[in-house]
This record gives sequence, C-alpha cells and structure tokens, in this order.
Amino acid sequence: MNNVLVTGSKGQLGLELKKYSKNIHDFTFIFKDLPDLDISDYAAVKLFFINNNIDIVINCAAYTDVDDCELNKEIAFDVNYNAINNIIKVLSINNGKLIHISTDYVFDGKKFSAYSEKDKPRPLNIYGTSKLKGEECILKSDLDALIIRTSWLYSSYGNNFVKKMIRLMKEKDEINVINDQVGSPTYAGDLASSILKMLNFNSSLSGIYNFSNEGKISWYEFANSIKQIYGLKTRIIGVSSLKFKTIAKRPKFSLLDKSKIKKTFNLEIPNYKKSLKNCIDIIKNEA
Repeated sequence: MNNVLVTGSKGQLGLELKKYSKNIHDFTFIFKDLPDLDISDYAAVKLFFINNNIDIVINCAAYTDVDDCELNKEIAFDVNYNAINNIIKVLSINNGKLIHISTDYVFDGKKFSAYSEKDKPRPLNIYGTSKLKGEECILKSDLDALIIRTSWLYSSYGNNFVKKMIRLMKEKDEINVINDQVGSPTYAGDLASSILKMLNFNSSLSGIYNFSNEGKISWYEFANSIKQIYGLKTRIIGVSSLKFKTIAKRPKFSLLDKSKIKKTFNLEIPNYKKSLKNCIDIIKNEA
C-alpha cells in the first residue's frame, strides 16, 4: 500500500483532501503542515520521507497571499520554489510521484479565450513568478508528476471569497465588487475528489493540467451568485479593478481550458453554480 503525504494540510484543499480520503482505502494518507513539517528545510524533508516511506506527495503547501508576496519575495520563492526542489530531490531517491497544485496567476490575462496548458506563461506578480519557478523545477526533473493549475479556490474551510462575501453581505446594505476580472471559481471539494481519482497515474500522463469549475464569470457575477444562492439582500455594485488599489497586479482574464484533464482522467467537472450551492449548504449547516 502506497503512503501519500499531503502537505499544506491545514489549508482549504488539504482539509478537503482529508475529508474525501476517508473513503479511499488503497492508500495510506499522512497529513502535515507547519510546524510539524517545514518543506523548505531539506534535512527535515529527507528525514521525514525516509522515516515514513513516502511514495506520493500531494503538494498543497504554498505562500498564496498575492500582495504579501510582493513585500516578502524571499519567503515566496522559498515556499513556492525552493521547497518544491526539496520534495523533488527526496522523491527522486525512490522514484516517488508528485501531484503539485499551481495557479492561473502564471498568466498575464491578456488573452480573450480560455488558457490551455500549451499557452506561454507570463506572470504579472511575484506570486505567479514563484509558482512558475516551482512548475519549471518539476518539469526539468525526471519525476512522474502532475502539475494542476487552478483558480479562485474556495471551500467551507478557511478564508476565501465566498465566506468573505457572505460576511460582508450580512453586515452591509451595499458592497463594491470588481467586474473586470474574468475566470472561473474552483470548489476545493471538487478538486480534492478529482485529485484522489488521479493517484494511480503513470509516467505517460505526467505534465500540466488545468482544473476549475465550469463557467466564465467575473468576481461581480460570482458575488451575485453567492447572494442569490444564500438568499441575501445586499446591493452589489460592479466596479473597475482600478478602484481597488492592490500591491500586486492581477490578470484581467484567467479562464482555464479543462478539456485535457477531463479527457485524460475521464472527469466530469460541475458547473460553478452547482458546486457553489453545495458549499453554501455546508456553510449554512455549520453556522
């Protein structure tokens, strides 16, 4: 039985993987996060992998605060690039496998049709650049590895756009939401269940894949869907991203083409509204 290490296990995707993995009996899952395992510490990674006979890593660990990455470039590259190199070195000893989570922010958003895995990355910010370096490190290695680019991740766990919108709509009569950044949200539960279906991948399937829910929307449209499904009354005003001053630049368009992952792994990806309703139902039940 293969031992699967899930790093970044306290994050949204890590927690969803923990929930869904309870139904998977062909693998033994080990969930780790800081401070128990620091993947940027090579010696610690090597010792842990040897002691626990790690065969597969699902790397959900990342420094994802986009604006903070601009202020803490060294930390961003340490977590999003150097730590990946550590994992690769140790996994290579026993020909282990890697499933690594990346981001739509590797693109500049200047395209007007969905990004495929073949499109050339041109990140606009430190976060995207550090994540791209991590991808390149994996692609240069001899590891059997899947790189899954995803976008606008949310779940019933942690802090995310959905939970923030629900909170603000309960507190305010009116809110402003950006209407000129387009993409598709990803329910972490859908991504987690799909990853678990991909664990038996072979070397011929290695490479980059895109994953997000179906649909092409702006943040403004996403907020309105949250409002409608939850049953809230707040007035939502669509505004230009120029009205929101952020440290890091964001891509205006980052819709991902999912045809490759659907065909290769025979996946059915739900429309974002269906998955959003599932998530909101969980949030309501936990309230």
